[in-house]
Amino acid sequence: MTAKKSANPRPLSKVATGIHGFDEISRGGLPRTRTSLVVGAAGTGKTVFALQTLVNAARQARQPGIFVGFEEGTREVFANAATFGWNLPALAKSALFFLDARLSPTVVQSGEFELAGMLAILEAKKRELGAAWIVFDGIDVLLALLQNPSAEIRQVHGLRDWLARTDLTAIITAKMEGNTASPANYGFMQFIADCVIRFDRRLEQGIALRRLEITKYRGSDFSPGEFPLSFGPQGIEVAAPGSAASLLGASSERVSSGFGGLDSMLGGGVFRGTTTLITGAPGTSKTTLAGKFAESACRRGERTLFVSFDEGGERIRRNLTSVGIHLDAYLKSGLLRMYSGRTDAINPEEHLIRIAALLLEHQPRCMVIDPLSALAKSGALGSARAVGNRLTYQVRDHHITAFITSLVEGDDPQAEATEMQISTIADTWIHLSYLVRGGERNRALTIVKSRGTRHSNQVRELVLSAAGPALTEVYSSGGEVLMGTLRSEKEAEERARKLQRHAEFTQKRRELRFAEADITARMAALQVDLDRARGELARYNSEDDARQTSSKVRKNEILRMRGSGGAAAAVPGKRRGARISAKSRKHNGDQEPRRGS
Repeated sequence: MTAKKSANPRPLSKVATGIHGFDEISRGGLPRTRTSLVVGAAGTGKTVFALQTLVNAARQARQPGIFVGFEEGTREVFANAATFGWNLPALAKSALFFLDARLSPTVVQSGEFELAGMLAILEAKKRELGAAWIVFDGIDVLLALLQNPSAEIRQVHGLRDWLARTDLTAIITAKMEGNTASPANYGFMQFIADCVIRFDRRLEQGIALRRLEITKYRGSDFSPGEFPLSFGPQGIEVAAPGSAASLLGASSERVSSGFGGLDSMLGGGVFRGTTTLITGAPGTSKTTLAGKFAESACRRGERTLFVSFDEGGERIRRNLTSVGIHLDAYLKSGLLRMYSGRTDAINPEEHLIRIAALLLEHQPRCMVIDPLSALAKSGALGSARAVGNRLTYQVRDHHITAFITSLVEGDDPQAEATEMQISTIADTWIHLSYLVRGGERNRALTIVKSRGTRHSNQVRELVLSAAGPALTEVYSSGGEVLMGTLRSEKEAEERARKLQRHAEFTQKRRELRFAEADITARMAALQVDLDRARGELARYNSEDDARQTSSKVRKNEILRMRGSGGAAAAVPGKRRGARISAKSRKHNGDQEPRRGS
């Protein structure tokens, strides 16, 4: 006995709906040539979903379709869809067929009702158009007219068999009763459908929230849970959760925060593709720092998206101008795009969808969200937190460098907790606070964390001026960092002390110079006296030498004259002189004889 080889099962064939977000959570769209059931309360978007799928199939895939309306007439359908710009009347001429299948209760109840005749017409129209899609909108309205449970089940099963035979990809819409996942009185319908999609609309703190959930999908995986949806200019948009894992690596490129002081504290700026959270109380300049980052990104030529909540873009642009941040030129060139949303009128999920659409349209490299905490003002805190986390991850998945601002929780100006609880997923956390002392309020900046960076741990004073934001150097006195007026007064005291010390030093130097001059003058006078004394002494010595020399000369002359006496006798004149000399010596003793005697 031989075992049969088991053939690998073929994956379920799907066809895309073209609805952004839904094809992602359904892993490719709706099951091809099978039936999908769309249920939900009135006004949740069932008909819009079905129509949008038909329009996208006709325009994008060139697949004609059929729309059968049991609740609204064709003219009403056209009017309701006009806001989405689909131009259904034009499509009805070539690619789409609309059948008004509304029936009067009197017609249905007058006899046995069968769908066979209508299905025969639809099958002929399918062959004529080459249709690949069909929508039965509001089938619960028809079944309610039958007022016979067995007849209802028989008609539904007959419809299922007809759909299986015609190989059409079908969408059936039906109302849902309350918060249940089954159509009103027709719970058996979800068992014959291969895919069941539930639409929901509810109020949280007065804000309408719309969500979509795939409750069943035979033969296919899908994203579980509820997903936000909104109605945009092109129809329904679904907020897909994104990838469960990061698809991009970590960049080592540094991006400037906008001014050098903060870049220096961050070790050269923030990493490309990271998220920076700026927290603080109102008025601490969170928007200013975010605006400076946006201006710096635009100056580098990088496309930037500025998302603001509860404050218009024009007001932000005007206010930033007062601190030297000018965005006008970048807005005009299209490099910068601003989106402003009201959180008191639009739920957080719808904001998420709109921002996601802008990310795909503008393709920014840098982004500002100011403030993310405004999403929680609607009162749906859980929803706001989920949206905040998903938005942060979505920005990261797009490898966008983002600055996100958020108000701190509580009234304590020193508090650093965020109500949105995104500080754990932010890569860099900058906290702004007030320092109130000396009758004034000063802004302080500190870096709580910056992953992968040896950042500064100092508390720096943030100063705003017409030239832009700036960080002052740390000034401490007595182990305490001083800011504002206290710092100015302390610096003035230090300058006064320095001036006083300088004046005292100058006076001491002046006195020293005077003393040096006096001593030098006295030394010069003493030197003059000494030179005079030395001169007198030299003159005395000179005169003494002269006297001694003269005496020696005379003495030598006398000795010479005495030594020549014999020769004088021989000469009469000389003999007489000799006698006179002898006589003079005799009378004068040892006195020197006068000349000429």
